[in-house]
Amino acid sequence: MSDTDDPLARSSLRRGARLASLPLGFAGRATLGLGKRLGGSSAERVNAELQERAAQQLFKVLGELKGGAMKFGQTLSLFESVLPEDMAKPYREHLTRLQDSAPPMPTSRVHSVLVRELGSDWKRDLVELDPRPAAAASIGQVHRGVWRDGRAVAVKVQYPGADAALRSDLRQIGRMSKVIAPLAGGMDVKPLIDEMTERISEELDYTLEASHQQQAAEGFAGHPEFVVPPVLAATSRVMVSEWIEGRPLSTVRDDPVDQRNAIGLRYVRFLFAGPQLVGLLHADPHPGNFKVLPDGRLGVIDFGLVARMPDGLPSAMGRILRVAERGDAEQVHAQLKIEGFVGDDVDAHDLMEYLAPFVEPAAVEEFQFSRDWMREQFIRVRDIQGSGGVGMRLNLPPSYLLIHRVWLGGLAVLSQLGVRAAFGHVLEEFLPDYAGD
Repeated sequence: MSDTDDPLARSSLRRGARLASLPLGFAGRATLGLGKRLGGSSAERVNAELQERAAQQLFKVLGELKGGAMKFGQTLSLFESVLPEDMAKPYREHLTRLQDSAPPMPTSRVHSVLVRELGSDWKRDLVELDPRPAAAASIGQVHRGVWRDGRAVAVKVQYPGADAALRSDLRQIGRMSKVIAPLAGGMDVKPLIDEMTERISEELDYTLEASHQQQAAEGFAGHPEFVVPPVLAATSRVMVSEWIEGRPLSTVRDDPVDQRNAIGLRYVRFLFAGPQLVGLLHADPHPGNFKVLPDGRLGVIDFGLVARMPDGLPSAMGRILRVAERGDAEQVHAQLKIEGFVGDDVDAHDLMEYLAPFVEPAAVEEFQFSRDWMREQFIRVRDIQGSGGVGMRLNLPPSYLLIHRVWLGGLAVLSQLGVRAAFGHVLEEFLPDYAGD
């Protein structure tokens, strides 16, 4: 069976029509809501009902389409903490389900992919395979199995047609970015789409992901805080790695405060430790990629999107952040200009406002992350962008694109979990030139 024979890739027109139903459905429910208010229902009740239905539709459409549609939904779920509180609850419930779940691929199709990628005798090595997926996401799904030596393994199988579906969906969502914005709480989704489009090829190649994961597994072997499962076999569309048993990081929000803070700190330590300890930045920080193991260590999966950093994080980051903490706006502007981030047309004080979400958590002994704080930062930056300030003219050099994504995404996750952590201490340990005077 060729990729174009698979329903995932078969009809870009049909997929486009489903995606177009999102803003159209939102507009239709708004009209229905107006009618209900005219009929005597309270505005608060009607608004809650509309948001709940919008969230249900968003999950249903993005989840069933998989491909770029679901990938967009997973990325959007990372930043649900910036939504207004009246929107946040329904979207939190439905969007976060996209972090590790989707309607599964039939078993017969899974077996077809395994035959094509591993050969007709694939059962010689993979002696058991659970027909039910343990997780089904945007590009592929994961099954639990048993390797020939008795080890429990995770078998990651890419959906046939994922490539075509990803590209088609992201083009369509990019064209619809302005009309989809109301479903995202007013967030500008175009930059997210642009970045995802640039990284498609990397995430689709499981041999590349396997090499990254194996490098991390060897580098973190025996580490007291982190576990990365080693890879046993890989092709471009199938990857087999050791199984790690744990609960999703997202469940930490219900843990006792001390335990939640400890795990949240471990999460952010991993994000910054990777470049220094193994030469890799794990660039997909959403909670579905992290599991809390029974012994308290943090298990990390999905290395489809990484940045190779053999020399660690750029030392300029540490120097500039330290100057920003001192409040020297002109010096920050001068340093960022040297690095190619800004020109003379950017106001130094607007720049400091824009950097505040990155500076504030590091400037105190311990910082309390919260949804309210994250929402305030989002509004602050959006206001700067709306006024034609730094947000319109800040240039991220290619080497910093994924660093920015990870840093901002990590802050969003810590805010979702409500973690209190010594963020500055993590930077002192892993960010070059930050601890120096």
